[in-house]
Amino acid sequence: MATLLRSKLSNVATSVSNKSQAKMSGMFARMGFQAATDEEAVGFAHCDDLDMEHRQGLQMDILKSEGGEEGGESPLEGDIHYQRDGTGPLPPSASKEAGVCSELSGQGKPKITAWEAGWNVTNAIQGMFVLGLPYAILHGGYLGLFLIIFAAVVCCYTGKILIACLYEENEDGEIVRVRDSYVDIANACCAPRFPTLGGRVVNVAQIIELVMTCILYVVVSGNLMYNSFPNLPVSQKSWSIIATAVLLPCAFLKNLKAVSKFSLLCTLAHFVINILVIAYCLSRARDWAWDKVKFYIDVKKFPISIGIIVFSYTSQIFLPSLEGNMQNPKEFHCMMNWTHIAACILKGLFALVAYLTWADETKEVITDNLPSTIRAVVNIFLVAKALLSYPLPFFAAVEVLERSLFQDGNRAFFPNCYGGDGRLKSWGLTLRCALVVFTLLMAIYVPHFALLMGLTGSLTGAGLCFLLPSLFHLKLLWRKLLWHHVFFDVAIFVIGGICSVSGFIHSLEGLIEAFRTNAED
Repeated sequence: MATLLRSKLSNVATSVSNKSQAKMSGMFARMGFQAATDEEAVGFAHCDDLDMEHRQGLQMDILKSEGGEEGGESPLEGDIHYQRDGTGPLPPSASKEAGVCSELSGQGKPKITAWEAGWNVTNAIQGMFVLGLPYAILHGGYLGLFLIIFAAVVCCYTGKILIACLYEENEDGEIVRVRDSYVDIANACCAPRFPTLGGRVVNVAQIIELVMTCILYVVVSGNLMYNSFPNLPVSQKSWSIIATAVLLPCAFLKNLKAVSKFSLLCTLAHFVINILVIAYCLSRARDWAWDKVKFYIDVKKFPISIGIIVFSYTSQIFLPSLEGNMQNPKEFHCMMNWTHIAACILKGLFALVAYLTWADETKEVITDNLPSTIRAVVNIFLVAKALLSYPLPFFAAVEVLERSLFQDGNRAFFPNCYGGDGRLKSWGLTLRCALVVFTLLMAIYVPHFALLMGLTGSLTGAGLCFLLPSLFHLKLLWRKLLWHHVFFDVAIFVIGGICSVSGFIHSLEGLIEAFRTNAED
């Protein structure tokens, strides 16, 4: 009897603890402190379940009940992501967690407010890659500042028209949501002749962008550590190897719940770093070199700057899933407006102030210009942020690869990398490790932050933010569009195409030159 009473009291205490945690998480979520990251979110919502974890990190981070310990532990407990397509037994705690989530939201799926959605979009377009924007001003002058504004306007517009492609008018004349993702929109545009071609193109572009983001994190980690401790007998390549050794456990990731705990700290640390850099620049306001800001451009290097600017605004990949999980989707347009206006102002001021401080000596990563006493501290924080941010794009890339190559039913190119019990097979784990090593090799052979960022922005950034949304909008809704919408879509497609091709060619030339230089060394 005493044992039974003790067991019931333990269950009640556990339930109260879980609900308390849920309420606290919900409170922080309502305040806007979502456990989402910055630029990685660009591609992190290729599917609803993954995107839900990014945006509802704190809300979904509920303490698991201790029921598993009482009734015997299951090897799959708490591992929802490993139950692929219903294979493998569901963990006993899954239904309990789902019940708590339903209690939080009042529905089967937690919904987010416009402020919470805006917080995630802000994180996506205000990430640590803004550290490369002063370098874009170096080669573009005032035109670079104009492009920061222009890119904000265009990306805001294309984000809205991309969401418009999710909806159609039904027989009753009501506007209803008939698609759920970027891939669905792409497939609808290519149907009926090629019903899956568009989705595959989007998936390839997404994988390239996610993997390149991982490579950039390794590059920036090696670069920052090398410039923070120049007196140590450790090269930039060696620092990159050390960073990758720290990141190798990412291959064992089952889900992102553990990672999401660090996301909020990452974002707050980044804002603190930006404030420190701007504060130092303001302290040298008397020495600002206004005469160095040019009205002409460096024809060879400015196209690279276009890619850098575009890459810093990429968020279109996860917008469909974000809008679909808003409490009031009608607030999406307003949210896009104020997030991109804020991003435009902050990016423009940061880039201009930093460039005025160092002028022609501006480096690819602006923190490398700081005095050695401040640089080491700031760079260590940035490295920590980069390393903590790496798992998100890596996990998203792995999910896309696994779903498209190994788990696409009869259309899969390779056998399923998961066993019948939902566990990852050894050769699947080897492929994950190979992907981590691939990001290291690219970072070692092409340790140029600006070139890689420019190449990615010109190739996938311009495609996913400029070209495809305008093309899809014209294809799906051309009969209902007003003439000025048609004009905007065509103009964006043409201008985006020119900028994309130009930036890609110049970035590729720079990378080829970098390969040759490394080969000679």
